[in-house]
Amino acid sequence: MMVSRLSPIANQNGQGITSQRARDRMIDRLRAQGIVDGRVLAAMAKVPRHLFVDEGFQTRAYEDTALPIGFAQTISQPWVVARTVELVLTHFDREGSSAQKVLEVGTGCGYQAAVLAQICPEVFTVERIDELLRGARRRLRHQGLDSIRSNHADGQLGWPALAPFDAAVVAAGGLALSPEFFAQIAPGGVVVAPVGDARQQVLTVFRNTPSGWVQEAVANVMFVPLLGGVA
Repeated sequence: MMVSRLSPIANQNGQGITSQRARDRMIDRLRAQGIVDGRVLAAMAKVPRHLFVDEGFQTRAYEDTALPIGFAQTISQPWVVARTVELVLTHFDREGSSAQKVLEVGTGCGYQAAVLAQICPEVFTVERIDELLRGARRRLRHQGLDSIRSNHADGQLGWPALAPFDAAVVAAGGLALSPEFFAQIAPGGVVVAPVGDARQQVLTVFRNTPSGWVQEAVANVMFVPLLGGVA
């Protein structure tokens, strides 16, 4: 898959803020924060995060922070993206299989989908805000990631027409996901989602085991709310 070359943005001293060096520092920080999967680190190193944020925030693209992308939405901090993808891969490593077909709820600017596409053969992403999705599609095409399929729809409903999925990642926080959503995950599959309200959320792994769904709390996080409908 093609990924365009970086276009460094210079600060007042002429140093490239979005250079490969800045991305390498992000990877070093992710390692220090406990991200150990080489596939995840390679994917994060490859995708130019600064091209997925508005120009006014590009000098902050490789900081470990969420940044606004419009419509009261954010691009998740790098650690959250890396940890989410790592949790999916760890699940399938334990199962002795792989995540071939992944559903993402909350396309946003397209960054997490781009990272997933470096690792998983099929990525399907759903976004409820039409204008956000249009921008994400442009960015993904610019990166040569035409294989990612996207849909303007209510992400809480998943993408039933294309189910089942091996895995799903949810980029917005809610109190619960519906049984209809979980029904779209194949046996042996996994869902990684933030669970909670506006005050407290926990990144949670849901595993589809032969004896039923088993969940594991991983870390405290804070995402934008998971909303229904389309806009």
